[in-house]
Amino acid sequence: MKKQVKVLALAGIMVLGLAGTDSVHAQKKSKKGSTTPATPSAAPAAAAKKEGIKPFSEVITAKARTTNGLFKTHKVDDKWYFEIPDSIINREMLVVTRLAKAPVGIKVGNQQYGGEELNEQVWKWEKRGKQVYIRVPSYATKADPKSDMFESVQNSNLAQILASFEIKAYNKDTTGVVIDVTDFYNGDIMAIGATDQIRKAYKVIAYDATRSYIDTVKTFPINIEVKTAKTYRAAESPTDNSNGAVTLEFNTSMLLLPKTPVKARIMDSRVGYFGQSQIDYGTDAQKAERTAYIHRWNLVPKDTAAYMRGELVEPVKPIIIYIDPATPKKWVPFLIQGINDWQVAFQAAGFKNAIFGKQAPTPQEDPQFSVEDSRYSVVRYFASDIPNAYGPHVSDPRTGQILETHIGWYHNVMNLLRNWYFVQTAAVNPEVRKAKFTDAQMGELIRFVSSHEIGHTLGLPHNFGSSYAYPVDSLRSKSFTDTHGTAPSIMDYARFNYIAQPGDGVTKLHPQIGEYDKWSIKWGYSWIPGNKTAEQEKEVLNQWTLKNAGNPLYFYGRQGTTLDPRLQSEDLGDNAMKASNYGIANLKRILPNVEKWTYQKGKDYSDLKEIYTEIVGQYNRYMGHVLTNVGGMSENFKTYDQSGPVYSYLSKAKQREAVSFFNQQLFTTPLWLINNDQLSKFDNGTLLNRIKAVQANTLVNLLAAPRIARLLDNEAKNGTAKAYTLPELFKDIKTSVFAAGRADAFKRNLQRAYVDRLGYLMTTESELPPGFPAEYAASYGLTPINVSLSDIRPLVRAELKALSATTKARSAAGDAITKAHYDDLSVRIKNILDPKK
Repeated sequence: MKKQVKVLALAGIMVLGLAGTDSVHAQKKSKKGSTTPATPSAAPAAAAKKEGIKPFSEVITAKARTTNGLFKTHKVDDKWYFEIPDSIINREMLVVTRLAKAPVGIKVGNQQYGGEELNEQVWKWEKRGKQVYIRVPSYATKADPKSDMFESVQNSNLAQILASFEIKAYNKDTTGVVIDVTDFYNGDIMAIGATDQIRKAYKVIAYDATRSYIDTVKTFPINIEVKTAKTYRAAESPTDNSNGAVTLEFNTSMLLLPKTPVKARIMDSRVGYFGQSQIDYGTDAQKAERTAYIHRWNLVPKDTAAYMRGELVEPVKPIIIYIDPATPKKWVPFLIQGINDWQVAFQAAGFKNAIFGKQAPTPQEDPQFSVEDSRYSVVRYFASDIPNAYGPHVSDPRTGQILETHIGWYHNVMNLLRNWYFVQTAAVNPEVRKAKFTDAQMGELIRFVSSHEIGHTLGLPHNFGSSYAYPVDSLRSKSFTDTHGTAPSIMDYARFNYIAQPGDGVTKLHPQIGEYDKWSIKWGYSWIPGNKTAEQEKEVLNQWTLKNAGNPLYFYGRQGTTLDPRLQSEDLGDNAMKASNYGIANLKRILPNVEKWTYQKGKDYSDLKEIYTEIVGQYNRYMGHVLTNVGGMSENFKTYDQSGPVYSYLSKAKQREAVSFFNQQLFTTPLWLINNDQLSKFDNGTLLNRIKAVQANTLVNLLAAPRIARLLDNEAKNGTAKAYTLPELFKDIKTSVFAAGRADAFKRNLQRAYVDRLGYLMTTESELPPGFPAEYAASYGLTPINVSLSDIRPLVRAELKALSATTKARSAAGDAITKAHYDDLSVRIKNILDPKK
């Protein structure tokens, strides 16, 4: 999951007129009654005539509807013209195209609701002869203009031409040009229209200009907003295929970037920030060096002297995020509070009143306000059955400066919150034992998610390592959780406190802005005096980071890797096995009561089914949390001035503890998940198969080639005394999966999965997608290994031979299903070991 009227914090902007003021172009009559410009210029007119460019008054006639702003826009009949002043030529502009409206049924992720971003580019208007071009520069490479490499970089970084326009006229004082943009905005330009994903999803055949139009063009002091409706002939439609088309409305914002870019802040892998990277050829390094900058808003103290004395100071321009007028009124205060909760974090950076949430002004209060206007940051509310929310931001590609945000808030996120909160806390929280939460309860959960998404708009990614900082048993302490919540960072996916047990008295069950959040905002947003360069600031920030190194409260763990068991989604505490045992104990308390706690008079059993299924899903999450401990490594990014390893394997005891957990809680049939009385109300024969799938899939992942690769690597580096080995893993799994006694249907399913997985390891060469870079894969836990040349197959072959003896012995005794099962396993093993026969 993942926003007082305020102009964006942009330096060096030239305001060319009053935003939104309409006027009929001033004219005067000549003696003969003809219409001529009020301020004619004979020389430019003569030049224009000679060049074939018309006089201004012949293009922008008395009919023109003119608006002043970043530059003037004119509408003459059905034509739209831009009057671009010379001062704007070659200035960089950030252009963002969003959906304004979309039909029901669009199913392209994050491209289906009004307000969702489709494309981002930088444009430069370039004048050459009788033409004006839109160039699209790239910032993938750079070099200081003073460096010897600057010319070489420019020669290899040509800005592409997106469009060209004939100059129709010069403006009255020849300080600008007039171009016709009608065909451009009403044409099929992918940069300002349907994306490739949308076109493929609905099999777009062609663009239909006859069913498309420019709706509005609005100009403001630093931006121009163009709204269009575009229709595409398509083989499929999100609504009705008989239409043979898809119609979408788009809003394209053209925002003038600062003439003088703000100072960038260099990224540090030890502190989590979204960012951007460039290959910098202007450094003294004897290689092409990649430089990365964080994404952050530009906050500057109003009173620098007071700031330097350590006083809290207001920023020159605070961050203002408006709530979409389409938002249900009862949720607005909670969304605003989630935004304002970040004020305490900005105090750690020396700022007060640095961020505010506000209700959007009404048309009566501000007729010019629009949620599409790129000057405003907005939480957009989507009428959607998707249970989600996300917090993007738009940043200056030159420096990482965040310019605005349009947070996506889906209506059905409330259902997700209700399910999570119920399943994770109902054992200790009587207030949620009902089908529908009160507005106050749901509002607090909305506030929590709002705070999380705002963190993203401030530049913070998920910190999946944060929740590991708290010992498991501390989360059973009322005094601890009242003060610290469930994790040091609201940017972790540390949902709700599933660890607290009945009788612990814990009532603070959800995350809050924590110590890591305050630290990361201090690191990213503190104003560092002395007019230091980005490189000099980097050294200051490095010293701050070194002071906190080793303190788990300030640890940042990236998202996406399965290497480090600390870096997981939805987990809590510093020991997944212990935490999951507590979580399962609570699920055992909740499940027998689901029907009673979800009762609604006159309704069917859909809620019972939904919550029951969520409980199985939560159980599955616990298995995933434990799984990463086997073959797991700790990842602690460091610099040369820090001692100790970056990567180190978990101890043998910890890995063995994880497999022991599986033997007790997973491979031993979890009969407590089977409540026949409740299942009879909704299950048509599928839920038990889901439980079997949880068991089998976990077992398969336990024996994944990348995990085994790390077991073998650990053994080679650290020896059998310290490393948890593959033969030990086989032996420990079999303790439960092939335990003595009659195997039930679940255990038989597991045994077949085990044998089939061993068979897969005897034939597979690699589990990496073709062409996937090995080093990149390894960093995310997909450790590459050449299976056929490794020790995997000899060890698997030995394991299969040992199993063959077991299956033959067990098939000789037992009932019909037991005998058939072990006979089948014997055949499977034989076919794996000798496939030719």
